[in-house]
Amino acid sequence: MLSPFISGFLLGGSLIVAIGAQNAFILRQGLLRQHVFVLCLVCALSDAVLIAAGVGGLGMLVARFPLLLTAVTIGGALFLFAYALLALRRALDPRALEAARGGEANLGVALAACLAFTFLNPHVYLDTVLLIGSISATHEGVARIAFGAGAAAASFVWFFGLGYGARLLQPLFARPSAWRILDLVIAAVMAAIGISLLRGLA
Repeated sequence: MLSPFISGFLLGGSLIVAIGAQNAFILRQGLLRQHVFVLCLVCALSDAVLIAAGVGGLGMLVARFPLLLTAVTIGGALFLFAYALLALRRALDPRALEAARGGEANLGVALAACLAFTFLNPHVYLDTVLLIGSISATHEGVARIAFGAGAAAASFVWFFGLGYGARLLQPLFARPSAWRILDLVIAAVMAAIGISLLRGLA
């Protein structure tokens, strides 16, 4: 039988390892080597805080206010569409592509985008606060805390692995065409997630 920590780690890992807006953003920043440590830390700590809230019982409170999730869903979808357009512009405009590949991006702007990808995504609340929180209720006392800690640890391993592992792809992205393809994929992912969020409201 798996320990609560390992169970939480496996559940957290299975939820976070997917092609999503947040992961695509961290991958791109990792390739550019811009503010990687800070952005990975913000993503991981954000997940840890939400998981702690879920383990602490916040999930029941969130479930009572569906309008809150609806507002977050609409805001998140609009943000994703805007970012998709920016990625599409980078892919189609050589000047935007060169600007994106060179120079340090503003840390404040990168942090704002990172926080928006995290907290304007209703799935993060469903996964961390509601799902992990409800499953943690099957454990008691220290075991419940260990389960939550395992889920949070998975976020730290994933984001830092993705952010710093991205540089292994640097030889591939020495070519401008590879950046164009990446930005086209990012634009498609952002738009698809935005559409799926709005469909979920129907």
